[in-house]
Amino acid sequence: MKKLNRTLWLSVGILAITISAKAQTGITKDIAGAMQIQGMFRPSKLGQLNGILNANSIPSLPDNNYWLNLSMNHVHKKFIIEDGIGASFTSSSAPNTANGIKAKYNQFQIYGRAGYNVSTHENMRFFPFVGLNLSEAMLRIRDDRRTQSTSEFSSELLNSTSSKTLWNPRAGFEFGAGFDYLIGVKDKRFDNYTIHRSIPIGVRIGYYLQASNSNWRIDDNYKLNNGPTDKQSNVFVNLNIGLGYKVQRMP
Repeated sequence: MKKLNRTLWLSVGILAITISAKAQTGITKDIAGAMQIQGMFRPSKLGQLNGILNANSIPSLPDNNYWLNLSMNHVHKKFIIEDGIGASFTSSSAPNTANGIKAKYNQFQIYGRAGYNVSTHENMRFFPFVGLNLSEAMLRIRDDRRTQSTSEFSSELLNSTSSKTLWNPRAGFEFGAGFDYLIGVKDKRFDNYTIHRSIPIGVRIGYYLQASNSNWRIDDNYKLNNGPTDKQSNVFVNLNIGLGYKVQRMP
């Protein structure tokens, strides 16, 4: 954590020095933002998928509710832009006792949010936001008994197995609000710039609305009919901690 902290402040310092040429021409914009780690809870809806798995003698998947996101926010006056990527932790079913076939399930996302800070306190931010979320669900069928039934490379190439990966692209919107409390850290100075450092601790609460309902797919984007159609629209909660900065030119 200490090494990451030093790297961030060094990067910000380099950025401050880089924009000094612009400052000499009269451009004096402040730059502020943060790098963040977010733990997210959003309940999954796997009932229909589990029904199809069970009908094919594959045990049910457990819930897939917990995510880890890496994000950044960018602050310009009262406007806040937050973007990030994330993935859920893997959910694995028990193997079929007869043939050993099991399922694994993950979700991945990339998102962007735009908000407006309504707080008047310098060390607090409260911002309603709207956002766009692009995600993908991955279902992996594992047939390890057949896949690992030979020790010969050539035999494995054409080995008959049920192992495969299916995926489902999704698009949706996010509506919610965020709150950050900024814990101050000692300032740094580079030439005529001051870097106000902080550790933002916050929460995001909102609702994810899945807008698409596309087919599940397999290799080469081949579409599959009659797959699960449950939308993943649901409430979500993000808890985040990060490394924040504000680069300010001294008069």
